[in-house]
Amino acid sequence: MKTLTLAQIYELQGLKSDALEIYKEILKKDPGNHEARVAIRRLSGIRRHFGGVNEKMKSFFVEMESDAEFAEFERWLSELRG
Repeated sequence: MKTLTLAQIYELQGLKSDALEIYKEILKKDPGNHEARVAIRRLSGIRRHFGGVNEKMKSFFVEMESDAEFAEFERWLSELRG
């Protein structure tokens, strides 16, 4: 089942194209879904400038086990979002 949560997880993992496709499917089923619409706009802009998946951060995300690692990942995301 393709949900906003799944799309957000893909987005956090750097799988922007996959996340974008899920958001588009959600919007087709629910044209009034504001969150999906905003995400599509955001990712469409990022997509033009996106160089691909950051494999180092993707691996770090998948393998993190401690609160300190989670905090480090949050810092990285904050920097990414500017």
